[in-house]
Amino acid sequence: MAPADGRTESIDAPYPPLQSPAVLPAASGSRAAAAAPLRIGFSGFWDSFDPHDNWFTRLLSQRWSIKITDRPDWLIYSRIGRRRHDHLGHDCVRIFYTGENEAPDWQTCDWAFTFGHLRHPRHYRLPLWGLYGDPARLIHRPDRDPRAIVAAKTRFCSFVVSNPLCPQRNAFFHRLSRYRPVDSGGRLFNTLGRRVDDKMAFIAESKFTIAFENESSPGYTTEKVMEPMLVDSIPIYWGDPLVGHDFDTRSFLSAHDSPTIEDLVERVITVDRDPDLHARLLGTPWLRGNRVPGCVAAERVLDQFARIFSTPVEPVAKQRGMARGLRLHRLPATVTSLRQRIRRRWLKATCPHRDAPYTG
Repeated sequence: MAPADGRTESIDAPYPPLQSPAVLPAASGSRAAAAAPLRIGFSGFWDSFDPHDNWFTRLLSQRWSIKITDRPDWLIYSRIGRRRHDHLGHDCVRIFYTGENEAPDWQTCDWAFTFGHLRHPRHYRLPLWGLYGDPARLIHRPDRDPRAIVAAKTRFCSFVVSNPLCPQRNAFFHRLSRYRPVDSGGRLFNTLGRRVDDKMAFIAESKFTIAFENESSPGYTTEKVMEPMLVDSIPIYWGDPLVGHDFDTRSFLSAHDSPTIEDLVERVITVDRDPDLHARLLGTPWLRGNRVPGCVAAERVLDQFARIFSTPVEPVAKQRGMARGLRLHRLPATVTSLRQRIRRRWLKATCPHRDAPYTG
């Protein structure tokens, strides 16, 4: 199945809950004593985001003493909702982070952490799935018993989705449901008469989980593929055509290895009817080489921040010129935002499931 052209804005929660301090991988090096705390600020995150306690503060505190302030030397910002333009009010070094399908705008940021495989000296690939939970939990243990896992499954396939604006996901749900009923516990196509209270417990009961992203783009891998893996449900995945860079695609069913939706459905049916094949998939490590990818390893991310804090740069916010005087440097972001809004409205207008009923 080919990646979708264009991009859509998610109408699900902006980001899933990020991992707690208890599961953040510990840094192996000693924390460096700073002469003075690093002055860090945050901008443009979701409404419940706590600037004093979040994934970044917990990570950075392993090496540095940090001070959260409204007048920072380094601003970590995202572009979500009503506060998505707040970073423009800061003239310090700006560090862009996104878990969404959005490229960095180098006219407004100095450094960037995104999902993309970009060859840029001030970019670091940090896909959202690496912030969602401890990646080390995906490493297979020697005592793993795939056959016992298969025997414990009580459902065929789970589906927990609210966003109706992904045609590929909608079509696959309906096509697979013609083979066997898919249990939908979210708002979209709900089959239970209620929304499930515990998503992870629900999908843990299932042999398979439909794990399609909201959209497709190289490198764009969110928590959707990781969630079923954490509870030993085989992901049926679509989204990142390069998902094999991080995960071993022999351990799950990737739409990007199938030429058509029918082929993907047939692969699901084959595994469903063959317990031995199912056990072989579950016995294959989720991660390539059964190792945490370097891009999401805490030490690697900390090393990138060390480069940021030690590299003198003239902040783009302080650079002057005719283009900036006329505010032309904001045109790329404006055009991108306009394109996303138009596509989102087009999807809403043309999607046959945009008003899919919820019976709970």
